[in-house]
Amino acid sequence: MKDGCTITRMANYHVVLHKSEEGFSVSCPGLPGCWSQGATEEEALANIRIAIREYVEVAEELASSEEGRIVDVAVA
Repeated sequence: MKDGCTITRMANYHVVLHKSEEGFSVSCPGLPGCWSQGATEEEALANIRIAIREYVEVAEELASSEEGRIVDVAVA
């Protein structure tokens, strides 16, 4: 990653949890295409945490491979 940029702080993401016939599905509306599932609510939430972490890591890798730089922007 450019300039040694890494994820060093905790971030919170809103997720949507749905009960299904197979258990629970969960998605992260702020990260299009980021979803997971689990047999229990706890398992689904643990799985989406992993999916979000991997999604952000890949997004940062892709951003750093382009002509540009990663900049933090605060939103109130």
